[in-house]
Amino acid sequence: MNIIIPDKNIYDVTFIGAGPVALYGMYYSGLRRTKSKVIDMLGEVGGGLMALYPEKYIYDVGGFPKILAKDLVTGLKEQAVQYEHEICLEEKVLGVEKGSDGIIKLTTSKGEHLSKTVVVCAGMGAYIPKKIDIPNVKELEGAGVFYFVRRLKDFADKRILVVGGGDAAFDYSLMLEPVAKSITHIHRNDFFAAHEDTVEKVMNSSVEMKFPYWELKQIEGDDWVRNVTIVQSKTGETERFEVDAVIFNIGFLTNMGPIEAWGLQIDKNSIAVDSRMRTNIDGVFAAGDIVTYDGKLKLISTGFGEVAIAVNNAKSYIDPKAKVNPGHSSDKHVVTMKKIAREKKKAEMEDQKEV
Repeated sequence: MNIIIPDKNIYDVTFIGAGPVALYGMYYSGLRRTKSKVIDMLGEVGGGLMALYPEKYIYDVGGFPKILAKDLVTGLKEQAVQYEHEICLEEKVLGVEKGSDGIIKLTTSKGEHLSKTVVVCAGMGAYIPKKIDIPNVKELEGAGVFYFVRRLKDFADKRILVVGGGDAAFDYSLMLEPVAKSITHIHRNDFFAAHEDTVEKVMNSSVEMKFPYWELKQIEGDDWVRNVTIVQSKTGETERFEVDAVIFNIGFLTNMGPIEAWGLQIDKNSIAVDSRMRTNIDGVFAAGDIVTYDGKLKLISTGFGEVAIAVNNAKSYIDPKAKVNPGHSSDKHVVTMKKIAREKKKAEMEDQKEV
């Protein structure tokens, strides 16, 4: 027997992932009056910002010289829930399949969802930190060896070694400097993969920078990290000093998980999209760090623009009569002012007739 599912159970747009890009997409979906929901495997919205570094400052979002990740997520959620959306947490999307009727079925760890369109905003997939192969690293993970900083208070008055040359490593040095007893930051290359301004701020702080060619050679400790030995790989010079914590940020191994089996075109561990954020499957769009195209920049600010493009094109896909470009939010104000001006002029003309 065929079961007919009421239209109310079919959403216009379903977002996979509830990170900052998806939250902004939900808000934009509300602007376009599309019924939307978001599905995420984590227990709270915010994606990697909340899971990895809620107390790290974000510097590349318009309107904020700097803002804590958790505060940015709070604002994005408040912006999104102005409209009625369904938020499904602790639910992993396992499969995406488009039916002959054009409706997309999403199979999850808890059941099924139906949607007219889908926007994949899964960030970089699963975040698996890269690790170095030296003794005691694995044994001391969580006992002085860390890959993420979730709470600043955990590092208050600590002697810290930061390892890495990317944005996150430099951000960690910046955010920890006011609370830590001391910070030594080492990098093995003669170049950085971080924004120049962030590097300059760390260089001008109390953080002791050791580069290039400085690498971690040894970690010592019993129930907690006690000492480290670093080496200058070009000269062979070594230094041994006491630390309370070692924070590694030397990159991530990304894992797309079930996404790879959905039939999407994958390019370099990312979903290939066109200028409208369309994937190779009609009705399935993608935005944020999960996507790739010529000139792609993996920034939150870029993701906001991408998801707006995706939602607008999803609206047009659902309703071909709807414009992809709805106009500016100020357009309504302009129309109202013109109407007021016309009514004022009409009233003046009527007054003149009476005279």
